Amino acid sequence: MTTSADGADTAPVRWDGGWHRSAIRRISPNYGKRPDTGTPVDLIVVHSISLPPGEFGAGAVQQLFTNTLDWDAHPYFQSIRGLQVSSHFFIDRQGVLWQFVDCDERAWHAGQSSYRGRTQCNDDSIGIEMEGLEGFFFEIAQYQTLAALCHDIAQRYPIQHIAGHEHIAPGRKQDPGPGFDWNRLQNSLNWPADCFPERAQQAQPPTH
Repeated sequence: MTTSADGADTAPVRWDGGWHRSAIRRISPNYGKRPDTGTPVDLIVVHSISLPPGEFGAGAVQQLFTNTLDWDAHPYFQSIRGLQVSSHFFIDRQGVLWQFVDCDERAWHAGQSSYRGRTQCNDDSIGIEMEGLEGFFFEIAQYQTLAALCHDIAQRYPIQHIAGHEHIAPGRKQDPGPGFDWNRLQNSLNWPADCFPERAQQAQPPTH
């Protein structure tokens, strides 16, 4: 997964270093260097988030990732007060792409995690947050942006796996949840089934 379907490498066009050219850039202070272990960045982690939960489009997610959220603006925010997190990317309900951390750097999206025989998935993964609620459906525009983004990421990084937060932190996290259509994403990307979590292949998203 390093070239386009016609064999042309499009990475220099799509990327400015580790920043995607089509994304709205909002730089988060919540990141760090990737460990110098030689381990490749070969995992994409899909998340879901909305702030407050189930409310969309207010800009609170962007504020959270840039440490500018007004903790007193909503009662729910008191439960996450002081939280410092980030993701490389965020895709809102309209399919608009935002980026907060250079993909060459380590974003703070996975937490305690383990996948493909490695722990601490922040070290060698790229995190993508989908605006949504666990168990709820996602918009077609979001899937379209996600598939295009995953394709572009695989042009620049040796991606071999894509998983949900629920797959790398089972029992602790449940996103993006049963409303996420893994079959749609796999069909859009045309990546081999073994790139995806086995449990994701068995899940059936709701039709609403």
